[in-house]
This record gives sequence, structure tokens and C-alpha cells, in this order.
Amino acid sequence: MARVLMLIVMVLSGTATSQLPEFAQQYRQRLGGAIDALEEVLADFKRDASQYGLSVSEAISRQKSSEDPFIRARGDSMANADQRLANLKQQQEELLGAGPFDRLMIFLRGVDPQLAQATAHDYEPAIPVTPVGFASAGVGALAGLLVMRVLLAMTRLGRRRKLATR
Repeated sequence: MARVLMLIVMVLSGTATSQLPEFAQQYRQRLGGAIDALEEVLADFKRDASQYGLSVSEAISRQKSSEDPFIRARGDSMANADQRLANLKQQQEELLGAGPFDRLMIFLRGVDPQLAQATAHDYEPAIPVTPVGFASAGVGALAGLLVMRVLLAMTRLGRRRKLATR
């Protein structure tokens, strides 16, 4: 029974982790769109700021120091958008120059929560037929095997202790 359960866990964990490269690929597709949208917002803001002789950072500082809470909140939003755009562009640049395994690590290291949530909302699973997909599935299967072995060892240890105390 334990072997069957172990095999089931390995198949399930391998299947789940095999989807990581596909999720990362769909995330990368959304990354360009997110960058375009943020660039458009910030270009409008920059244009508005320049009409008043201000740089983007000066305009944001002015908004943040306003007595109007709405204007202060907009200053925070613009500062966050500017920082997020910089982060997304850096991630995109790193992803463009990376190989398949490195792309997966870059994705995991710097995932944007908003973009990942949007990707998850529309995510469509795919069969992993790439080396990265197979490797990811293997890692998941091994993780499932290790978890099950630890759980079985703990169960056996508990039984031995119970028998020893009798």
C-alpha cells in the first residue's frame, strides 16, 4: 500500500512541477504587455510633468508632498509604477539572454506577484515536451518521493517507539 501511495504522490508532484516551465512561458508572454502598459502610463505622466517644467521624480515628489490625500496617493502609485516598470524591464532583459533552465531560475527569483496572479487566472496547462519540462517533472517526482520516504520513516519510528515502551 505504501508503494502505491508513494507512486501516486510522485506522479502528482511530478505532474504539478512539470507545469512550471509552461507557467513561466505564459508569464513571459504577459511580461511584454505589462511593460508596454506601464510605459504608456509613465509616458503620459512624463509628458504632463514636462508641461510644467518638472522631471518625473520632481512631479512624484510634488504629489507626495501635497496636502490632498488623493494627490499623495497618486504620487505613491506613480512611484510604485515607475519602480515596477524598472523591475519588469530588468527581468525581461535577463530572460531574453538566458537559456531554458536559466529562464526558469530567473522567473522563480524575480516573479512579479501581480503578473503571476494574472497569469494564473488565465493559465492553460500544457504537456511538458521540452527538456526543461521533463527535468521539472523529475524534480517534482523526486521531491514527492523524498516527502513520502520522510513520512514513512517518521511513521515507522513512531511505531518502534510505541513498541519499545510496552
